[in-house]
Amino acid sequence: MSSKKVSDELHTKRKLSSERHKARHFAMQGLYQWQLNATTASDIEAQFRVDFNMKGTDFEYFRELLAGVQREVEEIDELLMPIADARELSECDPVTKALLRIGIYELKNRIDVPYKVAINEAVSLAKKFGPEDAHKFVNGLLDRAAKSLRAVEVKAQRSDSAPS
Repeated sequence: MSSKKVSDELHTKRKLSSERHKARHFAMQGLYQWQLNATTASDIEAQFRVDFNMKGTDFEYFRELLAGVQREVEEIDELLMPIADARELSECDPVTKALLRIGIYELKNRIDVPYKVAINEAVSLAKKFGPEDAHKFVNGLLDRAAKSLRAVEVKAQRSDSAPS
């Protein structure tokens, strides 16, 4: 493979990564708003198109995360229950809850997104926007969720990184 082709592929991957990061960021904001005032995904989407510069955002991914989490929220929360204390979840701030739901949605529905990427993205956003130490809570819960939702991938990753 030529170095130009490798360079082009790396550029494309970085661009997609950046666009997906922005999509997750906006989805977190949209889900925050939804949790506070039950705004529909389509209303949030329309508002964001007007109020935010979404240039460089994977808008289809934003749309999927926003609508998908709203549509599957009960199932997502049921997946969170066995790995978290119910009191912890009920007392969770809206930013942390939005990030947990996005992470679970990605782990459950987006096999094309490596589990480590789904976790790292949620942790990164929790560090930036969540309360103090929320990133540790998000990391722990999503890591536990990945062990069941992505058992094969997690096992393969851990065996690849085991010392020889």
